[in-house]
Amino acid sequence: MGKKSKRRTGDELSPPDAAEPAAPMKNKEYRRLLKPLHAELVALQEWVKSSGAKVCVVFEGRDTAGKGGVIKAITERVSPRVFRVVALPAPTEREKSQMYVQRYLPHLPAGGEVVIFDRSWYNRAGVERVLGFCTEEEAEHFLQLIPTVERSIVDSGVILLKYWLEVSEDQQTMRLQSRMDDPRKYWKLSELDLKSYSRWYDYSRARDEMFHFTDTGWAPWYVANNDDKKRGRLNVISHMLSQVPYEPLDRPDLTLPKRQKAEGYQEPGQPLHWIPTPF
Repeated sequence: MGKKSKRRTGDELSPPDAAEPAAPMKNKEYRRLLKPLHAELVALQEWVKSSGAKVCVVFEGRDTAGKGGVIKAITERVSPRVFRVVALPAPTEREKSQMYVQRYLPHLPAGGEVVIFDRSWYNRAGVERVLGFCTEEEAEHFLQLIPTVERSIVDSGVILLKYWLEVSEDQQTMRLQSRMDDPRKYWKLSELDLKSYSRWYDYSRARDEMFHFTDTGWAPWYVANNDDKKRGRLNVISHMLSQVPYEPLDRPDLTLPKRQKAEGYQEPGQPLHWIPTPF
């Protein structure tokens, strides 16, 4: 069932250079380093379209770990017709009566698609388990079953990448406080976030057991330190590119054609509703 013989511990989640964290990256440096990665993501996109490849990327992590920011950085310069983001709402009553993974399966990629899950079927191993939205038996059944499901996904030709974004206690506190104080971020805050915040070690235990059962040879977990969001985004994108065997396609030699002549065209006299220009 993909069960590992060695259980991970919290210490094993610490990155190798955690003892001496680098200074927070400046935005100018971040943008300079992100630009070539965006170009590679476009190359990956064109290869996926041409080859019919199927790529599925799962993002999980604690609240405020920065999943949305990583996904936004990935999708900023690519086509939403190829890179599709899936962020499912709470299940309906009908979906609650289905097999648990059933509502996720229709969103898996077809040929020529990259599907990114902003949280996924692993809700059951994390928030649902910790906050009591499923029984302990249901969570354990999920952990036993999902490696086989993921083996079927991979065997069908999908490149499946699973990322866990890790954030420290201090960073989580700062980010939640920022959501409380900043009117631009207040919408991100929910009662569940506050409940989750108080149960840090329950989440740690749930995460560790999730890794224990579902970190398999065919669908391993990749852990990224995201205390510095800019460095984390660059590291995740760089790693993701290294895991997909894309080959940049030759770019066609394009030249802009000449525009047609006006041939008597005149601007219409109809007044238009131009917007105000306070900026």
